[in-house]
Amino acid sequence: MSFDAEYASPPIRRLREDLALALRAAAHHGLSEGVCNHFSVALPGAQDRYLINPRGLHWSEVGPEDIVLIDVHGEVLAGRHRVEPTALFIHGAVHRITGRAVVLHCHMPYATALTLTSERALDPTLSQNAMRFMNRIAIDAEYNGLALDDSEGERIARGMAGKDIAFLANHGVIVAGTSIAHAYDDLYYLERACLHQVIAQSTGRPLVPVDAKLAAHVAAQIQGEREQSDLFFEALRRLLPAPRAESPSLQRATA
Repeated sequence: MSFDAEYASPPIRRLREDLALALRAAAHHGLSEGVCNHFSVALPGAQDRYLINPRGLHWSEVGPEDIVLIDVHGEVLAGRHRVEPTALFIHGAVHRITGRAVVLHCHMPYATALTLTSERALDPTLSQNAMRFMNRIAIDAEYNGLALDDSEGERIARGMAGKDIAFLANHGVIVAGTSIAHAYDDLYYLERACLHQVIAQSTGRPLVPVDAKLAAHVAAQIQGEREQSDLFFEALRRLLPAPRAESPSLQRATA
């Protein structure tokens, strides 16, 4: 099967629709930043090929036809747009090293704010939303500059060490998952939990965490039943339909 045929096949078309929806939802929820950052999903059974958002489009305008198929070297295999050259220094490494199908990386405001603190991350024993991330968070405590080569992406990915949430010091966050719907749900609630913590800290009053065992129990309850995550994503599909027009100025050549 050619790459164009693979790109157009019904299963990959559905993945493109879901990835584009996650990007529009992130813009809708205030999680995007300019035309920067990336969401990616590996093709089923093909860890050397990924779908990713294109260079230069605001996330609010991305439709399924804008999603690009690339290989591990960042070469565009199918799609109408270019891809930022640095896109897979983080994404390719996290896909490869963690084995996760979905990798969402962004600089969402409240989560990023917590990466600037001495703790570097969310406290999963505070709000109920935060408890879902108990024992799932990795912290990259040392900022190391822009991820402009494979070694930096691999360093970040290895630091996740079996976790699916990463707080990157002075930078942003990564949420990895097995499906786009579940990963986006985690991304959304991660930002909500960080928002609650930042607001609580801003009062200057002492914070009151729950027992770590109770937080772990709540995390298991939420992870054990993800129908709500799927329902949320389908609600977003109804609320945020794909755009009808694409920007011709961003159509690409494979060179």
